[in-house]
Amino acid sequence: MPHTTKSRKPSSTSEAVTNNVRVEVVSCCAPDHSQPFQNHWFFHYTITITNEGDDTVQLLSRHWVITDASGHTEEVVGPGVVGEQPVLGPGESFTYTSGCPLKTSTGVMRGTYSMVSETGDHFDVEIAPFALHEPYTVH
Repeated sequence: MPHTTKSRKPSSTSEAVTNNVRVEVVSCCAPDHSQPFQNHWFFHYTITITNEGDDTVQLLSRHWVITDASGHTEEVVGPGVVGEQPVLGPGESFTYTSGCPLKTSTGVMRGTYSMVSETGDHFDVEIAPFALHEPYTVH
């Protein structure tokens, strides 16, 4: 008997390049962690940060702005991502997956990463807005 698994289709993607640092996002709903009857939805997002420049850079901190369908906005600020402050040499990438709970079935995330170059220049890198929504809903 064939074994089948629920495939998680990406519900949204985004991409932005700031100061030669590319940030690509793929998000998807996590139905196995969501409880719609309790107004609780959970979303996973996978981010790839690529240094397309000639200088080594380090991610110092993150600043997220998360808005749900009711217009409620939450900001999350903290050091690094998933407990790390990755250093990226020219051409190197760092990929991680994290998650976000919402009280509505749809929402939007956007933000910035605070970075520093090997020469000591501090700059912010844009995380372009991406949608959080169930895979089969139309918005």
